[in-house]
Amino acid sequence: MKGFFITLEGPDGSGKTTQIKLITNFFQKRGMDFILTREPGGTPIGEEIRRLLLDKNNSDMEPEVEALLYAASRAQHVKQVIIPALKNGLVVICDRFLDSSIVYQGISRGLGIKTIEKINELAVFGLKPDLTFVLDISPEIGIMRKKMNKSIDRIETEDLEFHRMVQNGYLMLAEREPDRIKVINAENSIEEVYKEIEAHLITLVDNMQK
Repeated sequence: MKGFFITLEGPDGSGKTTQIKLITNFFQKRGMDFILTREPGGTPIGEEIRRLLLDKNNSDMEPEVEALLYAASRAQHVKQVIIPALKNGLVVICDRFLDSSIVYQGISRGLGIKTIEKINELAVFGLKPDLTFVLDISPEIGIMRKKMNKSIDRIETEDLEFHRMVQNGYLMLAEREPDRIKVINAENSIEEVYKEIEAHLITLVDNMQK
């Protein structure tokens, strides 16, 4: 059986980490093999790139450099981890993917959606998620959550206007691809958020196994 590819997206502080744990439980209970990975990162090379990207000391990083580093991490990740897993019939659950670059660098950094898509043509090897969850939350609440839980990274230090553009960017992508991208209100309780996610997972699994 061919594997399938699930991604989680959303503004910072939207609760992706918590929901990813619940999603992995969903597949464990069904005895389905899966891997959990993330971007930037997912490979030793990708994790080194992640360190550069999120280090607050690199505040002078140019948007173009940022976009290219994300794409470089993604290329290694897709070729080394994601494609082999899918070929082996595994479910791949990934914390962020190309949609993040489109929103953060294409929209919020102002590089343009087409520019980011062009940069990433080589990086994704034609791969696209089967299902993407966007955990939608206001930037005020999201950043407050992040500051309560841990020190914030370079991207999270951006001002509220930047994060508002991120939120709006995700909603715009969801309008473009409603069949793939499902927007979930992340301001609801953890249980309510997961219940909505679970319904979509059940539909996906049923359709994939037909």
